[in-house]
Amino acid sequence: MSTYLIINILVVIIPFLFSFDKKVAFFRIWKYFIPAMLITGAGFILWDILFTHIGVWGFNEVHLNGIKIVNLPMEEWLFFVTVPYAVVFTYRVLNVWLPMKKHPEMQRTISYALIIVFATATVLYYDRIYSVVTFSLAALFVLVTEWLLRTDYLLHFYRTYLIALLPFLITNGILTGFGLDEPVVWYNDSMNSAIRIGTIPIEDVAYGFVLIGLNIALLEWFVPGTASTPKLSDTKKKKSH
Repeated sequence: MSTYLIINILVVIIPFLFSFDKKVAFFRIWKYFIPAMLITGAGFILWDILFTHIGVWGFNEVHLNGIKIVNLPMEEWLFFVTVPYAVVFTYRVLNVWLPMKKHPEMQRTISYALIIVFATATVLYYDRIYSVVTFSLAALFVLVTEWLLRTDYLLHFYRTYLIALLPFLITNGILTGFGLDEPVVWYNDSMNSAIRIGTIPIEDVAYGFVLIGLNIALLEWFVPGTASTPKLSDTKKKKSH
């Protein structure tokens, strides 16, 4: 079994097993999550194919099983299933067990800050294709979901992604070479900012932000305020019984 495949399995196995917990019941919203994941994954796969073709990143055959689909390793395709599943499951767990009240001002403030950070990074690294594409998409995602769609779940998303950063750094750290003789995924630093968190390009943090954000945004679009973010009034009723 390849290194990359093992990592994919480890990422998803616990969230999958706990998807059948009666209170969380993540399996009940698979019918909404799966199309959200497939739509988001389709866009990211196209992005992945292009960036692999032009050499922004690539894959070490030593850590792969050799099966390729449209010139991408099978494990890379699975990445767009296992990672979104694990993090959106976490989003669901947090919303069920630790529901948050709506704080529109706080959400707006954080969104403003993120847009400034992502936009600044876009300008600073305008000549690095991975940097400019990733940071600009992250800024655009926040702008659209906060101001155009006027959504009220972004604070929930921000909390989830902040918590998910630790396992993300561990998983992505291994993929980019931490503890290995050679990385599973290599990056061409002439096409990114060359700033790394350990072995991880800083752009990967924004990349994951967009990947998970789009999965959650589409899930919320399909089932607004019901399946993925239980209503606070419903939660209070359950506690009163």
